[in-house]
Amino acid sequence: MIQITFPDLSVKAFEEGVTPLQIASGISSGLAKKCVIARFNDQLVDVSKPLYEDGKIELITDVSNGYEDLFNHSCAHLLAEAIKALYPQARFGVGPAIEEGFYYDMDLGDIQLTEEDLPKIEKKMQALVAAGETITRYEVSKAQALSLFQEDIYKTEIIQELENDAVITIYEQGNFRDLCRGPHVSSTKWLKHFKLLSISGAYWRGDASKAQLQRIYGTCFASEEALKQHLHNLEERKKRDHRKLGKELDLFMISEYGPGLPFWLPNGYILRRTLEDFWIQLHREKGYSVINTPIMLNRELWETSGHWDHYKEDMFTIDVEDGTYAIKPMNCPGAILVYNNGLHSYKELPLRYAELGNVHRYEASGALNGLFRVRGFTQDDAHTFLREDQIGEEVAKIISLYDEVYSVFGLNYAIELSTRPEDNFIGTVEVWDEAEKALKEACLATGHAFKINPGDGAFYGPKLDFKLRDSMNRIWQCGTVQLDMQLPGRFNCKYIAEDGSKQTPVMIHRACFGSLERFIGIITEHFAGAFPLWLAPRQMVIIPVNVEAHGAYAKEIETLLQQAGIRVSIDARDEKMNYKIREAQMKKIPYTLVLGNQEQENRTITYRHHGSNESFTMGLNDFIEMIITEIKTLGKE
Repeated sequence: MIQITFPDLSVKAFEEGVTPLQIASGISSGLAKKCVIARFNDQLVDVSKPLYEDGKIELITDVSNGYEDLFNHSCAHLLAEAIKALYPQARFGVGPAIEEGFYYDMDLGDIQLTEEDLPKIEKKMQALVAAGETITRYEVSKAQALSLFQEDIYKTEIIQELENDAVITIYEQGNFRDLCRGPHVSSTKWLKHFKLLSISGAYWRGDASKAQLQRIYGTCFASEEALKQHLHNLEERKKRDHRKLGKELDLFMISEYGPGLPFWLPNGYILRRTLEDFWIQLHREKGYSVINTPIMLNRELWETSGHWDHYKEDMFTIDVEDGTYAIKPMNCPGAILVYNNGLHSYKELPLRYAELGNVHRYEASGALNGLFRVRGFTQDDAHTFLREDQIGEEVAKIISLYDEVYSVFGLNYAIELSTRPEDNFIGTVEVWDEAEKALKEACLATGHAFKINPGDGAFYGPKLDFKLRDSMNRIWQCGTVQLDMQLPGRFNCKYIAEDGSKQTPVMIHRACFGSLERFIGIITEHFAGAFPLWLAPRQMVIIPVNVEAHGAYAKEIETLLQQAGIRVSIDARDEKMNYKIREAQMKKIPYTLVLGNQEQENRTITYRHHGSNESFTMGLNDFIEMIITEIKTLGKE
């Protein structure tokens, strides 16, 4: 017998091997029908999974929030079942849940699907939902699994790589079975709110030398409202594509002579420099010294840092008279050389260096994407040298800094802790364990929850990744905090401890934006190109009702505003006033000022905000004071 504890802390004994569904049925048939998934000892489990140990259970009927991966993974199986019914010759690769959806890779032989086939597949999926097929989990041996999937070369390849004594889980619904770890929803009836989105090609296991499969993408939600909102967001994202807005707003361009190397146009350069100035000022206020290090350094440096062994395939190199040089893919070795330029006492630590460093990495041409994936970009790096006993306090300060920065842009975030890779890492396991523990404690001390991302740490240390959520509900990995107990030792970094001995400092690598280019792409789409006043390349435009009659007053106001540091221009073209106003709205200029007889006589201005048809009139001095305050406070007051 096993002891099962319920959420109300009541305890009941059951036979070993009882399933959550059987437990639910014992309470009421209604509960069993509504039970979608279960949580046993804080882990999601299928309702058909036998339980063999004591534990606490939660029978889950409300899946409206937090179960997106569960629904998407289960819907991937629903898609595969529909494909198998429509195309019996189909063989399947993998079908995981991904951010905001799922996909399944499949081999249909000579049949090539197109977007026009998706409605037919959806119709079959809807029929399977209506059938309400029970999704059942069971376990088999490796030999049994090979027998079950003997006609599918892709599943067979996966199974053959498992240990001979492996216990393999199979999921079955109707006439379809799949190889999967799970868990899944209890029935296909829960998967009614889905949409297939697109088809693409995908090499088996991402290897271009292997078979090319067809990949169908889709998404699934627990409610119709959530699905509709997501589909609305997808349409909105198309409108907000930063490549489209970048062209319309004259922000940046990319030439065929430099793939992945953005050119900043006048408006974009103003935007970029404003963002840089904001970053530099904030970091100086927080005790950072701003530095700049060379873009190209000798191969020996990269060998010492470990980048040559771990990263050389992604580095641009050049052979010159005195050896091989590499264009830097990272800023950290340069910061270390700055640290080693002088002697340091324990009293100086933490010593913080901040750098807007231009780096280059080789990216395949097919992966390049506007500002999101480039070959040359600017990392907003900082490298802090400190004692081990200062780690917790310093990481807490960094998190506080990130809170401040992201709030300016209206971006919320979640934290992921990436731990030691399984291989290809430097240093001892013991040092890694200590570093991971320090990051965990720093998060908890600042009241921030975190998710473990096992094995995804940098080769020199664990890291915290900051996942930002934008206005269209997308997740972006931008900020990072990487704890490094390896590189300072490799470069013989030292400080004089209180007892006079020489000690090796710990190093923290951190970036808030991650990449300046990518962050600009993100906020361009986040704001739909309508940047807040302090950041907007063109902050306001003055439109005289009659250029001859009101031109002098417009010029006077332009001069006063420019003297106050405001980016303003006069639209004196021979066009109708309403046309100019509409164009200012299309160019997403925050303030449009209209000046006529009344404004000139009363020394006032009439203005409207971008996106609004409502106009306001106020005194010139009051307006200038209001604008200056909005810019200085970054719109927070």
